[in-house]
Amino acid sequence: MRALIPTTAALFLLAVAGAASAQSASDSELKQSIHSDFGAHLAAVFDDFHRHPELSGLETRTSARMAALLTELGYEVTPGVGGTGVVAILRNGDGPTVMIRADMDGLPLQEASGLANASTVRQVDSDGTEKPVMHACGHDVHITALVGTARQMMNRKADWSGTLVLIVQPAEERIFGARAMVNDGLYSRFPKPDYALAFHVNAQMAEGQVSVPLGIHSSSSDGVEIVVHGVGTHGAYPHLGVDPVLVASSIVVNLQSLRSRTVNPLQGAVVTVGAIHGGIKNNIISDRVDMLLTVRADSPEVRTQLLDGIDRVSRGTAIALGVPDTLLPTVTRSTLETTPATINDGPTAQRVRDAIAAAMGPNVLNDAPRAGMGAEDFAYFITPESGVKGVYFDVGGTPAADVATAAGHHSALFKIDAEPSVTTGVEAMTVSALALLAKP
Repeated sequence: MRALIPTTAALFLLAVAGAASAQSASDSELKQSIHSDFGAHLAAVFDDFHRHPELSGLETRTSARMAALLTELGYEVTPGVGGTGVVAILRNGDGPTVMIRADMDGLPLQEASGLANASTVRQVDSDGTEKPVMHACGHDVHITALVGTARQMMNRKADWSGTLVLIVQPAEERIFGARAMVNDGLYSRFPKPDYALAFHVNAQMAEGQVSVPLGIHSSSSDGVEIVVHGVGTHGAYPHLGVDPVLVASSIVVNLQSLRSRTVNPLQGAVVTVGAIHGGIKNNIISDRVDMLLTVRADSPEVRTQLLDGIDRVSRGTAIALGVPDTLLPTVTRSTLETTPATINDGPTAQRVRDAIAAAMGPNVLNDAPRAGMGAEDFAYFITPESGVKGVYFDVGGTPAADVATAAGHHSALFKIDAEPSVTTGVEAMTVSALALLAKP
């Protein structure tokens, strides 16, 4: 029988098949390692963080715990960056620098999830008021997944080259933590990243799925306070005073014209009056009403339109209702709770998508359109002037059958399925970091 001599094409196909088989085995090993790590280690970490949430800027216990966990893994750890922030560094030869960020703060809500490990924590907030606290936005998933990713990257040092910087960020819920860390020398005291990665667990997306937008991920957000002034008088003699409740109510209604008549209808824009307080008794016209707003936009131009429009509408409404010039509303834009939009770097996001699809399967990618205009201060790490290329993605956190009825984020009923949320987050983040830090 004549011996078969492989052709060049056949040899090439064999090589490709071998490489694919090796890649598949590697991906399978990574997945198994992550799931084993959850059972042996990460489940307890998550449970601890879920039971012990802390409010924005006050995450002392969480910060100390994260610093200890990362130190134990062999990372070079610096606590107290930007307040309670933690920076952990792993240097592994020449190559790019990749930063991975996880936020850690909870929210002032009394947990009503019904979970066995529901939080019963109460904490005195920065305003001096004691409040209930819960992880109602999944930040416990984020920091647990950061620990899991840190373990995988340490164990796979032979597979990548460069510098890994891990960020445990405070105060994302009040959107000042990222800015505080940057202002505290994050990019001058520590290796400045070429790439920055982060993810958010999403209760409105099925577990096991990952969404990686090629452009905008999150809207800008600005907190605005409006103080409507008036002249108090008896409720039976309104003509003797200036009723700030009427003026404030008219401002609330008129503000909606900004979205419907000022901004291009194809552009994202939201003006929400989230709080309004005024008056003390049914037959007294007060002299003040306080209003708190959140303003969201997907572009700097629309952001400016909305903020300037709030000034104009507040003043114009008051004048139209006869408020004297000395009592016109006071409009204040927050210098603390403010962030630009988070926009992914397109080419880098494509690299991340390709890496996740290759390792986890193309069906894992979810390309459903954005469901709202949430904000995220990760934007401060990837501002255009920084030159850092950022990618922010989402990881599903709810069984597919329960997505339609899942409680929203920032709800006392909020809950996610911990194991698939954490393990998918670790896997997606690990393969993304390995792709960006791949050896030449």
